[in-house]
Amino acid sequence: MPTHDDLERLRHRIAPLEMSPEEFRAAGHELVDLIASFLGSLRERPVTPGETPEQVRSVLGTSALPEQATPARTLLNETAGLLFDHSLHIGHPRFFGYITSSAAPIGALADLLAAAVNPNVGAWNLSPAASEIEALAVRWMAEMIGYAPDCGGLFVSGGNTANSVGFLAARRSRLGAGVRAQGVGVTAGRPRVYCSAETHTWVEKAADHYGIGTDGIRWIPTDEQMRMDVAALRAQIRSDEAAGDRPFLVIGTAGSTGVGAVDALPELAQICREHDLWFHVDAAYGGLAAGQPDAPPDLAGLALADSVAIDPHKWLYSPLEAGCALVRNPRDLVDTFSYHPSYYKFDEATRENGINYYAYGPQNSRGFRALKVWLMLRQVGRQGFARMIADDIRLTAHLFRLVQAHPEFQAFTCNLSIATFRYVPVGVEPGSTAAEAYLNRLNEALLGRLQQGGEAFLSNALVGGRYLLRTCIVNFRTSLEDVEALPGIIARQGRAIDAGMRPADLGSEQKAG
Repeated sequence: MPTHDDLERLRHRIAPLEMSPEEFRAAGHELVDLIASFLGSLRERPVTPGETPEQVRSVLGTSALPEQATPARTLLNETAGLLFDHSLHIGHPRFFGYITSSAAPIGALADLLAAAVNPNVGAWNLSPAASEIEALAVRWMAEMIGYAPDCGGLFVSGGNTANSVGFLAARRSRLGAGVRAQGVGVTAGRPRVYCSAETHTWVEKAADHYGIGTDGIRWIPTDEQMRMDVAALRAQIRSDEAAGDRPFLVIGTAGSTGVGAVDALPELAQICREHDLWFHVDAAYGGLAAGQPDAPPDLAGLALADSVAIDPHKWLYSPLEAGCALVRNPRDLVDTFSYHPSYYKFDEATRENGINYYAYGPQNSRGFRALKVWLMLRQVGRQGFARMIADDIRLTAHLFRLVQAHPEFQAFTCNLSIATFRYVPVGVEPGSTAAEAYLNRLNEALLGRLQQGGEAFLSNALVGGRYLLRTCIVNFRTSLEDVEALPGIIARQGRAIDAGMRPADLGSEQKAG
């Protein structure tokens, strides 16, 4: 039983985690100042410190869970320095590595504001303003890509989850309501999913997790542009139908992870109509380029999809995490995700037509991801984002022209804001088995040095068995200066590696070949 002293203390309870307005203001101002200085110093910093896990762990130490308190301001200052000095900086203007964008400063402030209010955007009556902001932001995302603005949708953690929302809606819609209770075994015939060989690995996770099995995926080969082969898709669907299988989902890609390829979306939509299949588009990367004059016209096919996944933390420059799932018919989301346990009274409590987002997606308790996207869209508007995306595309096209003209590079692909190429040192002629094997080893070693060196950060792609360097620009801080410096950085490092790595007999083997 609590004592009298216990009860008196609880009468005016002050928990250890509480901060007075004065304490919070002082700590917050100091932290914002540190962050502002950090953002201003990005260009002067290395992209990455290139440290090993052991080095980072040594900074953190191995002490036991602390028993005593430490002042919040001390912790925030210490941790800010730790993160600034021991992180890879995705916001650096020479980060060309992956499809994760430089994050907008207003997005960071939005996450602070969202966390301070801390609405649970799973039910309208727990988050009235936040729910309405999310609904509006979903509509704006649809408008950005030319999709039906009266669609259903919600914000999720990222592309994997956004694509999985579409996958699950397709499963329920095309395999029938019984699949929710009885699983996919209730269907007659083996369920089949169709996607290109370039589709992101999210589809394997979805097929595994949601009862289809990865063997249920039909990986359709690609054409010379790395797009799904439409004729091969038609043939595979007909073959599976004749064998008694149950095709139900075709997945188009609008901006593949490797090379940025965009499938022939209008043709895929037509095939789906002919066979009554659900048409989903993974537009996590490329969807937001829809409408750009330099973007592939096939992006217009997004408007024909039953569901679309897009990632604001890719090409809308949002801080992580921010994915968005759009489904043409909002009822498909409710039919897929809604359950009504006795302890949920949210529907009765919701006024008029307020959305209870727990019924629209996989999460019940949900954070306020939409706030940063809503504020970013208001800050710069559609035209501001169109200009930044167009600039990223133009910079990539310029980089591709630079490597095409450089005597030590071989250029391969340029789609959207992704370019692929490889370093080919003077004296090595591509084509022979020995030369190709060496160039693969050389470029892999070169990428490792670049990723550890801190001057610029790239990634890789594998095209036709060739190991290529890959740049992706989804970064409003990247300038022409950064792009024009890159070939020189790569060539300098490539020459140094080649000098100590090239086999002595490579030239003679080439001649013999």
